[in-house]
Amino acid sequence: MNNKIKFAVIGQGHIGKRHAEMVRRNEESELVAVCDVLAKESLELNDLKEPFYNTVESMLQVHPEIEVVNICTPNGLHAKHSLLALDAGKHVVVEKPMALSKNDCETMLFKALQKNKNVFCVMQNRFSPPSVWLKKIVEEKIVGDTFMVQLNCYWNRDERYYKKGGWKGTQELDGGTLFTQFSHWIDLLYWIFGDIKNIQAKFNDFNHSDLTEFEDSGFVNFDFINGGMGSINYSTAVWNTNLESSITIVGSKGSVKVGGQYMDKVEYCNIKDYELPNLDPTNEANDYGAYKGSANNHPQIISNVIDTLKGRNTITTNAMEGLKVVDIIERIYSLRKEDRKS
Repeated sequence: MNNKIKFAVIGQGHIGKRHAEMVRRNEESELVAVCDVLAKESLELNDLKEPFYNTVESMLQVHPEIEVVNICTPNGLHAKHSLLALDAGKHVVVEKPMALSKNDCETMLFKALQKNKNVFCVMQNRFSPPSVWLKKIVEEKIVGDTFMVQLNCYWNRDERYYKKGGWKGTQELDGGTLFTQFSHWIDLLYWIFGDIKNIQAKFNDFNHSDLTEFEDSGFVNFDFINGGMGSINYSTAVWNTNLESSITIVGSKGSVKVGGQYMDKVEYCNIKDYELPNLDPTNEANDYGAYKGSANNHPQIISNVIDTLKGRNTITTNAMEGLKVVDIIERIYSLRKEDRKS
């Protein structure tokens, strides 16, 4: 049980490089190889010590010792690359979203069960202290019955992000704003409050018509199956920099709001006979230069994979939960066609 878990990473963009580095830093893991369709030189990997491959098949063939494959490729390729790894008998760590359709997720889930392998879905915001606290006060009914939940995600994604000729902004490989930018927050909604029904939605493309093939903003409202109603208000049309990511809860015993640019601080807590505990600080957001993303909790992801495979813990976000997030987004996006007609 003291042997190092052997990893490989497919995709060497920003997030793939981060996965590789987190594997290197963990004393119980070993990075065996990395893979990307682009040339090693164009990816600024000149100092790479591990073997580099341009095809998944060649990497898996040369290195049968690989135990876990991390999928850090464009969204629309997650299912394809996950299935290649699962077919080869490897566990899979797949970046968000798990795939771009519920059908693809189900295929991955079936293959994982067939091969007796795990699929770990990267939803690292579950590790943020405010998120853990929110789940506790909802599950333990500290805030009482859930009346209303509002999720606000107002970010900037402009020409600095959507490069001409790249995969971001395409329907086939990106999938949409809710998949690429905000699936982390929809995961938190599902993780904390459960599934939704009676969805209504309105969408608009305010300033991305030359940059993307889909909407940049939307209003979504729904009922929670477990009781209460909720809404998601989102946009990537914010000028220059991210504005906020927040969850507000109105419950029968009080109200809370976790906000900030990256849902990283408790802004309001007023609950009957309750005092807000001191929470650990949230990790800084992932920094990609001109813009930032979700919290940098990838070390916890790698640690969870190792702990799970060594029998010390369970998966933080399993394949069924990853599938549910995709299912919710797919159901929301099914209303886009109706919205265009009205």
